[in-house]
Amino acid sequence: MRVPKTPVEVSRLSNGMMTVCATLKNSAVGICGVSVRAGSRDETSDSHGLAHFVEHTIFKGTRRRSSSLIINRMEAVGGELNAFTSKDETVVYSAFPGGNLSRAVELISDLVLNSVFPDKELDKEREVVCDEISTYLDSPADAIADDFEDLIFAGTPLGHNILGNKKTLRRLHSDECRDFLNRWYRPDNMVLFYSGPRRPEAVNAVFEKYFGAMAGSAPVRDDLDFLPRERFDIARRLPSHQAHCMLGVATPGLDDRGRYGVALLSNVLGGPGMNSLLNVDLRERLGLVYNVETSVTLFREIGLLTIYLGCDPGDAARCCDIVRKRIDDIACGYIDRRRLEPAKKQYLGQLVVASENRENSILAAARSLLMCRRVIDPAETVEAIKALTPDDIRLAAENLAGLSTLVFSPSVKN
Repeated sequence: MRVPKTPVEVSRLSNGMMTVCATLKNSAVGICGVSVRAGSRDETSDSHGLAHFVEHTIFKGTRRRSSSLIINRMEAVGGELNAFTSKDETVVYSAFPGGNLSRAVELISDLVLNSVFPDKELDKEREVVCDEISTYLDSPADAIADDFEDLIFAGTPLGHNILGNKKTLRRLHSDECRDFLNRWYRPDNMVLFYSGPRRPEAVNAVFEKYFGAMAGSAPVRDDLDFLPRERFDIARRLPSHQAHCMLGVATPGLDDRGRYGVALLSNVLGGPGMNSLLNVDLRERLGLVYNVETSVTLFREIGLLTIYLGCDPGDAARCCDIVRKRIDDIACGYIDRRRLEPAKKQYLGQLVVASENRENSILAAARSLLMCRRVIDPAETVEAIKALTPDDIRLAAENLAGLSTLVFSPSVKN
């Protein structure tokens, strides 16, 4: 099975900023943006939430535009303007009908280069982010993921919530936002990306026009010095009708070949297929959960595999035991060659389907270029998955023996 390959060209502007362009000749839509290696891990202890707050507030006014002009610039032609922040990356991008590349790139450059962070607008947006924090706290399935990461990465820059908290948000004003932007939004810390019908040389000419004058170097970010913390089993009470359980462990990072075995193991355990082992064990056979899912988050130096499930409070311990038992089975060789080949076929088929999502594909290419200084070729992933052996899966499962557990249990009797 072969993942369709879109030609990707990596280049540099005159100031050294890297670009990645994927050409799709027959497409009527372009996607372009900037990925910045700056996220919540780059905040100080008294400014948690700053990276995300900057991402919100660059839309609130530049030297040339008011917030209303910013939001209407791409929507006026049927396009969209979006942004998101993670622990190690901020992305600002636009999807638009063909013929609007210069409009989109000029707008994004204006946000990156000329944002003024007016305090009046920041005061309003601060309340919006506080509401966003409350929304997460009202959703145990979201809150448990954040709390689990805080616990497993405790004592490291990854060990705090991307949104920050209401106390630190109250401290953030124009100066803090401007300083963060000036510190991290630098040519050597950014990647420009494009997917659409235009040729790379034409796209790079537009990038050069609007970003080529940027100068300066970002601070050197030290690699994460992570020592796996001692396994924990923590239970917390909160108002809820259901128990929410999360199990997880640190895994290899974004540019470590060990991630392939973890990715396939995660898919076998609790991937999107209804035939995943944990879905069959916990839902189809026993009816204990509505959903169970695994996910793998990759940072440059380290990764995190998590398993989430929701169940009746009285079934939480049993469900977690079943998860551990299934992982023990795999560590003892359950995934033999006969079972491994169908698992590979399924995973590679999912990659083919996922490759049709242009937005995710170009965002992934930009992220790998930003973090690893190279675009990870889909063919490399295919060959790495095909080369996995039963021993690789067994070893990946053995590394999950130290799974930590966080359980949210109802604080009142139902």
